[in-house]
Amino acid sequence: MPASPPSISSSDDKGAMSHHDVAPPLLEKNAESGSFADSEKATTGAGALGDAAIPDNVLAEYSEEQVAQMGRAFARKYELPNEDDIFARAAVLARSPEHYDHMSLLTEEERLACYDEQYHPLRNMPPKLIAIICAAAMGAAVQGMDETVINGAQLFYPKVMSLGEETQRNDWLKGLINGAPYLCCAGVSCFMTDFLNNWLGRKRVIFWTCVISAVTCLLQAFAPTGTRGWHYLFAMRFLLGLGIGPKSATVSIYLAECSTKKLRGIICMNWQAFTAFGIMWGYVFSLIFYRVGSGAVHGGLNWRLMLASAMIPAVLVLFQIPYCPESPRWLMGKGRYREAYESTVQIRPHRLLACRDLFYQHVLLLEEESLDKPYIKRLGELFTVRRNRNAMLAAFICAFMQQFCAINIIAYYSSAIFLQSGFSEISSLCSSLGFGLINFFFAIPAFFMIDRFGRRFLLLSTFPAMALFLFVTGFAFWIPDQQTRVGIVSMGIYVFSAIYSFGCGVVPFVVAGEVFPLYVRAIGASFFTIVLWGFNFILSVTWPRMLNALHPQGAFGFYAGWNIVGWFLVYFLLPETKQLTLEELDEVFDVPLRKRISYQFLELWPNFQEYVLRRKNVIRQPPLGRHHRLAVKNAEWNDKAEVEQVENI
Repeated sequence: MPASPPSISSSDDKGAMSHHDVAPPLLEKNAESGSFADSEKATTGAGALGDAAIPDNVLAEYSEEQVAQMGRAFARKYELPNEDDIFARAAVLARSPEHYDHMSLLTEEERLACYDEQYHPLRNMPPKLIAIICAAAMGAAVQGMDETVINGAQLFYPKVMSLGEETQRNDWLKGLINGAPYLCCAGVSCFMTDFLNNWLGRKRVIFWTCVISAVTCLLQAFAPTGTRGWHYLFAMRFLLGLGIGPKSATVSIYLAECSTKKLRGIICMNWQAFTAFGIMWGYVFSLIFYRVGSGAVHGGLNWRLMLASAMIPAVLVLFQIPYCPESPRWLMGKGRYREAYESTVQIRPHRLLACRDLFYQHVLLLEEESLDKPYIKRLGELFTVRRNRNAMLAAFICAFMQQFCAINIIAYYSSAIFLQSGFSEISSLCSSLGFGLINFFFAIPAFFMIDRFGRRFLLLSTFPAMALFLFVTGFAFWIPDQQTRVGIVSMGIYVFSAIYSFGCGVVPFVVAGEVFPLYVRAIGASFFTIVLWGFNFILSVTWPRMLNALHPQGAFGFYAGWNIVGWFLVYFLLPETKQLTLEELDEVFDVPLRKRISYQFLELWPNFQEYVLRRKNVIRQPPLGRHHRLAVKNAEWNDKAEVEQVENI
């Protein structure tokens, strides 16, 4: 049960003030005495650990006085507004955020803000944070709409581009056209993500990639007919990948860096939830334009309008993103602390919480390697430093399994699949719309589950069910009665989509945005998208040929098997990341893989007892990770000295 709102007039809080009062300086020690370096040269034995400090907090080994001095010095060094000694109070709160109710130095208003953040994190969400979420959501919808407008358009454009005949060559060419954006993402655009993020920042990358998406979606509608048509359409869709690749990596980072740890899962999953929203609207526009006549347009107008309609959410982003604040973490990485402060204030419900987060992020970021390292060195450390390598493996598993769980072959080819099972063209589009509706609306429960149950739990609980219903869908094609076959195929696809939506649908982009340390975050996210879009391209190209070679039974069975493999990959190799700050995840991902695999193997029987046999009081091993990082042990608070960490896994 949540705690009651803090009682300000309690006799235990003798120093408590009303919200009309101004909080006095926390300590009598003069904030101006000593330099910034002097105030930061405290060693771990210099102060007693306060009773309220949290052992896992990197500031817990310092006294309140030391932490308050750090906060004052931080504000002084970076010329941040420190009215009413707010950075000293914020630093003490950062040291022990769960014990705000016992801090008489906070005003009533500040303590209530802490209470709401702890127990009602969705209450009083700042308008600028909502604006960021909305802009990111529309950016995701661009990708989703493209996936499904091409689904509807491929019922028409092959006939006017000499691809209508069912031949092996035409199967490959249709797959190549469908997968062209993702070929560009994997081969070209995702490699630009780190450079673009360092140069432009998060929100400018999103803006310019949406410009590219809007223009290329529009240009697809002007494809000529005949054999030249597929060359033009392939080229335009390839250029569309210049918009999709960097945006897909950057939006996840942007959302993760602007959210709090309590809301990070809910906020970051907006990417996939609104990709599903775009998928749904892609089917809607396909149906709207299905019966549009050719008019004076040679080759038909309906499929051209379908392809062009994907520009709508991109245009909406162009009007939204200029009014959003930049990522505070990116600004801190550039040394622009005053701007980072102003940005953080806009995305937190109270200025004290903004000061707390800014200070704590700064302390933790000091432990990371320098953000000014050359790209090649940071790229190398993505694979040679164990903490980064394990994060890369976790992101790879999520990216790989999101593709090989088979969702996108249904998104791209659902109309063709329904046609093959016995539907008419219009019925197949209507059935595909049902798939899109389910994909979006069943993502909604994940908003309430992802931070409560965790990312790992959602994946482990959905992979077996997805495998089962892929088998059901594939084997249904052996049923001779058409009405029965159509019903079971539809049921299998719909249930599979519903299960996917709150599991493998929402988790990967959340994980990609949160697992990497700041200095390699853009590079790591770009590699995540390279893997994601690379396998997306492979699936979209190979599916038409696989369907003809293995028939639906073998093709769906193949991907059902991969869902089973995915369960084991997640169980042994993917740690839980919920309710931790982006920086505290360093400890989680620094555990050697062999140790993690051994630990999870020994946990198989306890997990079976607890989750299958429903037994209570199951004896378990101690947790693997404890957050005992020593972020501020450096006497000068300079960046941590470089240490070679090329460990064997």
